[in-house]
Amino acid sequence: MPISSVLVTGSSGTVGTALSERLLDSGYDLTGVDVVENYWSDRVNERTIVTDLRDESALDQLPNDIDLVIHLAANARVHQLVERPQLAKENFDTTFNVLEYARKAGSDIVFSSSREVYGNNGKIIYDETDTYVDECESPYTASKIGGEALVKSYEQCYDMDATILRFSNVYGKYDASNRVIPLFIAQAEAGQDLTVYGENKVLDFTYIEDCVDGVAGVVNNHRKCSGTTFNIASGKGTSLLELAEAVVEATGADISIETEPNRTGEVSRYVADISKAQRLLDYEPSYSFEAGIDATVDWYLSNSHLFDTILDN
Repeated sequence: MPISSVLVTGSSGTVGTALSERLLDSGYDLTGVDVVENYWSDRVNERTIVTDLRDESALDQLPNDIDLVIHLAANARVHQLVERPQLAKENFDTTFNVLEYARKAGSDIVFSSSREVYGNNGKIIYDETDTYVDECESPYTASKIGGEALVKSYEQCYDMDATILRFSNVYGKYDASNRVIPLFIAQAEAGQDLTVYGENKVLDFTYIEDCVDGVAGVVNNHRKCSGTTFNIASGKGTSLLELAEAVVEATGADISIETEPNRTGEVSRYVADISKAQRLLDYEPSYSFEAGIDATVDWYLSNSHLFDTILDN
């Protein structure tokens, strides 16, 4: 049976909003779930149930006729979870509750994981087999490694089709957080110097539309993808210094770039091997890093009212 009804947790977030809009455009019957209303999209907000999935009783508010659950909701700031490890427990609780909902509703699941599960083990390019619990860098990483294990257990025990997607530094529209790219853009526009944490840090930055392409590919081919883990990323590495320089150039800011040591708990070198997604999903990122940054800067300059919120986070 093809997928027709989809429930997206975290539907008011960056990926959740863009994905929900894509699913609506594609004719899927969408239900969004988030702890807050959707600030970005009226049509997604109209389909959003506002509830707290950390609370088991919240599951009673969800429909019982969903074909596929896409679980995006999480506390996703690595350094924040180092400072407040209780937030990692909330990720475990939410994932468990969502899996219980899916089990009882007879739904399949897509779980959004992270490149953080690969840790710092001296490699640069990682494929989907390169996960090591011993390299777990942070409570956030633990919540994603543990979440993947829990998803796999439900797949094995409850005849649930499950797919795991490992995202990497998704950026673009619909983000008022102080993640590195919106923060750099807001600081540049405010004339503030940029601080790079990790002079030699190289990461795989994924433009939002490319990320959504990957998730949509899984939805459209879900039965074929069952039991599979995919890296959804650009497949190319960019240093944080290159990122800072690109933001300065795109904004035309007259500011300096300073460097500090890498912060505790953060992966320092990661480039995704996306060959499996290319082979099985026909996934092919269409945005170069330069094109993605230009599009992102344009979007933020058109939404400059967000800069105060970003700088105050």
